[in-house]
Amino acid sequence: MNNRTILVTSALPYANGPIHIGHLVEYIQTDIWARFQKMCGHDCIYICADDAHGTPIMLRAQQEGITPEELISRVKLEHEKDFADFLIEFDNYHSTHSEENKKHATTIYQRLKDNGHITTKTVIDLFDPKENVFLPDRFVKGECPKCHAKDQYGDNCEVCGSTYTPADLINPYSSVSGATPIQKENLHYFFKLNDFKDVLEKWINQDNLQPEITNKLKEWFDSGLQDWDISRDAPYFGFEIPDAPGKYFYVWLDAPIGYMASLQQYIDSSTNTGGKDFNYYWNSDSIAEVYHFIGKDIAYFHMLFWPAMLHGADYRIPTAVYCHGFLTVDGKKMSKSRGTFIKARTYLEHLHPEYLRYYFAAKLGPGVSDIDLNLEDFQQRVNSDVVGKLVNIASRCAGFITKKFDAKLTASFNDECTHAFDLAVEKNNQIKMYYESRKYSEAMRVIMSVADIANQIIDAHKPWEKIKEDSNRTEVHQVCSFGLNMFRLLIGYLKPVLPELAAKSEVFLNTEFTWEKLYNGNPLPEGHEINKFKPLITRIEKESIDKMIEDSKQDAAPVASDPISDEITFDDFAKLDFRVAKIIKAEHVEGADKLLQLTLDLGESTGGVQKNVFAGIKSAYAPEDIEGRLTVVVANLAPRKMRFGMSEGMVLAAGPGDKDIFLLQPDSGAKPGMRVK
Repeated sequence: MNNRTILVTSALPYANGPIHIGHLVEYIQTDIWARFQKMCGHDCIYICADDAHGTPIMLRAQQEGITPEELISRVKLEHEKDFADFLIEFDNYHSTHSEENKKHATTIYQRLKDNGHITTKTVIDLFDPKENVFLPDRFVKGECPKCHAKDQYGDNCEVCGSTYTPADLINPYSSVSGATPIQKENLHYFFKLNDFKDVLEKWINQDNLQPEITNKLKEWFDSGLQDWDISRDAPYFGFEIPDAPGKYFYVWLDAPIGYMASLQQYIDSSTNTGGKDFNYYWNSDSIAEVYHFIGKDIAYFHMLFWPAMLHGADYRIPTAVYCHGFLTVDGKKMSKSRGTFIKARTYLEHLHPEYLRYYFAAKLGPGVSDIDLNLEDFQQRVNSDVVGKLVNIASRCAGFITKKFDAKLTASFNDECTHAFDLAVEKNNQIKMYYESRKYSEAMRVIMSVADIANQIIDAHKPWEKIKEDSNRTEVHQVCSFGLNMFRLLIGYLKPVLPELAAKSEVFLNTEFTWEKLYNGNPLPEGHEINKFKPLITRIEKESIDKMIEDSKQDAAPVASDPISDEITFDDFAKLDFRVAKIIKAEHVEGADKLLQLTLDLGESTGGVQKNVFAGIKSAYAPEDIEGRLTVVVANLAPRKMRFGMSEGMVLAAGPGDKDIFLLQPDSGAKPGMRVK
């Protein structure tokens, strides 16, 4: 394969929070691929940046009492340290809040506008009449229209996960002034995505894109490519749109342009670019390769908007975009309460970064399926593969070479060892193909199968026993030299995954690991001298994992102020008959502060049963508000005589009390008489 010029990027981490192990799936995957390309001698640059714009940045800075610039500067340093300590080797790490990014965002916007791909439309937005400003989605709060949780942002509910527009909120208010927003016409700027329908269809059908993502993109094509709103109004932390005072680029317009900005900074500051300037990589006729590694959740932006923007601005389209899945821990979504939402820094306080790098490599393939970090399997696999199979080869052979053979290797092997060594060398093309195609788990499987062969041969020859007899010196010298040469090949194969372990091994073996030097078919030369072996990596101890989990736990349950009642048996519970009921009449109860008198219709399936129930929900509902609403009732509860009359059931509702008591919506899909299980 000829030397290639490659630009590699990972998605830009958002600058309002720390890196966690879910993020690291992507950065480790990309770093392995970039390190592999460099090891093969290709001109490969790996760049990234912090995504530093948008409303959440402003809100976080306000909460901390600092400026957005102070926040993103601090977080950038934290991100860079976390990445460096996980051995993520960027050639350049920048920020989207930079002069380079502003320059390229402005250039792309202006070219799109000049080429007729920008239009304006009047839309209805929410407006703060007190502050006299239009309100971004997250500057509007109110009651979720789906689950009725209070104080939710204008774009999504943090309680039930629903997405909506600010206009959908119930009782919305401005988080800037507290005023009730009004609807007002507003001019927005749009990118005409459908102008690039033919270009995008051709691009997504190329062979080197993932079929799962291609199929999803085709669904979006089938539903039609809509104009993309690229403007936001002040207050907004970002770049102002040229010739549009008070209008700012939506964060997703300038975020991917951050790839260009980071490369620009690298080009401007580096003395080793080989004469390749910015245009060499991004001109429409560029012969360089550009690859983006991203999570599957942002494929829409990277595989439709981004290539369309580039093409419309007369730049090249990426060679490929590679998507990965999400991370679960022990088969479940990461959880702060269970301690499985693990920050990168918390992990590093307890465990070696190469443990996780190897485990992710052993799980990652070229598709978009989610991967699971099973903590028990994590410990066992790393201890078995990296420590037990790999490093064990060196630790078993090095002492004999150092003490008995003046630290010098022989290149003369017996037939069995020669055959095994040649087999290990022959695997190099297969392993290269697996790295290139991101089939890391397959590469790890092949590497460890070769390690098994090496260990079997060493076990069969038992140098620790045969060294006791002088007549066996040649055999011991051969088998231990063979072992260290196999270790060299195996660690070389793993250098993109375990760079620190490889660097220590290069010092120990007194040689450099490059693909060309390693896999030319020759062992280290006769008389090659090694250095004294020092422990390279230790086993994972369960105590370290347990401490990491404990330190990751947040929001631990407080001391109960409302403890759970005494246990009931399943048979007790099975006696309860929960039914959906319609509130056909609701009335105030004279003399009762908390009660409403409800007439409930349990539906035709029950024979038209109606019940009179007294419910303590007056603090949340007026009678006229709930007539026609649905609720769940314990239908077979024995009638109970109360001061105000006979109550024939019990209404169930959710919420902490006071005004936060929630009944079913009429449009919930439930019908009177339905059993609730």
